[in-house]
Amino acid sequence: MAEYGYAGKIMRVDLSSGQASTVGTKEYAGRFLGGRGIGARIYWEEVPLGAGPFDAANRLIFITGPLCGVPAIGGSRWEICGKGPSSPPRFSYGNLGGRWGAALKFAGYDGIIVQGKSEHPVYLFVHDDTVEFRDASGLWGKGAIETREALKAELGSSARVVTIGPAAENMAVMATLLADNDASGSGGLGAVMGSKKLKAIVVREGREGVKIAQPEKLRELTAHYRDLRRCFPTDGWEYLSRWSRDPTMEPRLMPGPEMKKDPCYGCLGRCARKVYVSGDGQRGKFLCHSAFFYQPWVDKHHGDWNDVAFEATWLCDSYGLDAVAIDFMISWLHLCHQAGILTDESTGIPISKLGSAEFIETLTRKIAFREGFGDLLAQGIRKAAEAVGPAAKEQVGLAGHLAEPGYHPYGPRLYNTNALLYAMEPRMPIQQVHEIGLIMAKWSAGTRGLTAVNSDVIRTVARKFWGGELAADFTTWEGKALAAKMIQDREFVEASLILCNFLWPITDCDPSPDKVGDPGLESRILSAVLGNDTTEEDLYRIGGRILNLQRAILVREGHRGRQFDTLPDHFFNLPVQYDQANADCVVPGKGGEVVSRKGAVVDRNEFERMKDEYYQLRGWDVATGLQTGRALDKAGLSDVARDLDKRGLLS
Repeated sequence: MAEYGYAGKIMRVDLSSGQASTVGTKEYAGRFLGGRGIGARIYWEEVPLGAGPFDAANRLIFITGPLCGVPAIGGSRWEICGKGPSSPPRFSYGNLGGRWGAALKFAGYDGIIVQGKSEHPVYLFVHDDTVEFRDASGLWGKGAIETREALKAELGSSARVVTIGPAAENMAVMATLLADNDASGSGGLGAVMGSKKLKAIVVREGREGVKIAQPEKLRELTAHYRDLRRCFPTDGWEYLSRWSRDPTMEPRLMPGPEMKKDPCYGCLGRCARKVYVSGDGQRGKFLCHSAFFYQPWVDKHHGDWNDVAFEATWLCDSYGLDAVAIDFMISWLHLCHQAGILTDESTGIPISKLGSAEFIETLTRKIAFREGFGDLLAQGIRKAAEAVGPAAKEQVGLAGHLAEPGYHPYGPRLYNTNALLYAMEPRMPIQQVHEIGLIMAKWSAGTRGLTAVNSDVIRTVARKFWGGELAADFTTWEGKALAAKMIQDREFVEASLILCNFLWPITDCDPSPDKVGDPGLESRILSAVLGNDTTEEDLYRIGGRILNLQRAILVREGHRGRQFDTLPDHFFNLPVQYDQANADCVVPGKGGEVVSRKGAVVDRNEFERMKDEYYQLRGWDVATGLQTGRALDKAGLSDVARDLDKRGLLS
């Protein structure tokens, strides 16, 4: 039975037996909301400690949130959780947009739990309150884009598809899933889907909408949200091309009239999600890091924008490869080639032609099909470097994103609050680091008169969202532990509702008197949908609960607290020179003074002191960084505390 905000049930599919059943959403929703929260809880309860990522006992949890399918507010994203094939294997997750999640909700399900393994390739067809197990042998080996379009041609254009490409079938560790609107899910979980011989899940929408407890109140809040969102650029690429000082940003982000908007289900579309149409008529997504990871190399090889940069994105989506991981790998290959460690001949990859179509076509194909040197690369950059030798391992520490050595988006050498966020997640915490990185890009542009975001606005944001004004002074480490905790609690909630990271939280807002957004809007919207009285503080408590649960999962899988909460050495040793959205690397200092962070590194002693303060704020043991029974009990996770205590993993 449908519940306010929820379809009311989660489908369970056992690929080994070919059986399906349902479980109630209600037993999870009250404490964990949806998305990452419910995904992590199911993972905690069902994935055995000794299970490997490619074992039948591993789960793939496709899960929506209570705001999925509610129009206008940007809440129709969805999450996938499971044990990923990283080294070492551990809990992982991916966050996707598009229309697949809303279709699943309208078909009557809040999520799908996939367990077991099929003996031969299959796809699932969810429709009319049932699920069919269909043979996918004829689709095995095909690209994700080709598979999606073939299934839509067979089952109707309204069918929504999430599928995998050859990289996942061959269990490359950076394999992704691809859904409608080219929404991609990373974290290596495409490889898990491939190991289960699950080629795709197709959902045909039912006629069910989302049941709203207080529809009139929701309409008022939605109208308020629309007013607040007027502060966001109608064209998301304006965000970077106009405000960044990177001289190559505009040509690689503004290629011309072939760009068309492509919003997720029920969204206002005020973001960077677009469709690119190449000169030969090929269509595909143009969004964020994946849109321009290859562009700096194309600039160097060809001298200007051309379709090769888009083709690189299209190839990653088709083969099912994480563009962020490929970006980092390209940097490492380039450094190894420069140092004479790797050659075109030794790899079978034309590294000397980096920036060309030939290079990216060869690289992605070899990884996806695990051909030659690509078989080594498919195991991940660190295993590949270990196999090549010590000199290659040194280059891993110098590699970076977007052709910049050592560069990580919104990294802690520039924004010291983000040091903890980077150190504590099992994968790049892009949603968390966005909270500071995106508004700081506006602030840096504001120092040049391009936006209304000045240091007064940042201080007010710090008071409302980050725990105090000290968080707005990036020349000190004071106040940063509290800011990191508040960002984590909020972003774990956002990943469970699930709200779009481009649009939420609304930190800065031109229409408001102080130019600052409303941190309580999410709780009021959720209250209107569910018909309860959820406060901003309630959501932070839930966010802290979900973070503690994820931490417990990681600890149970081998994470050992303080000694594991660290950063790669280059953050401490390699001075920052570049940021994609803040090329001058400027930050507000004491009193809002404009200070350059170029040449800065993370101070090890300050970082360790920050961890001390953070562990105290969480109620964890400061010496070890391990959770305590008292902290877990307070978070509403007494059963988790008992489990960790039996294993000797509580402090």
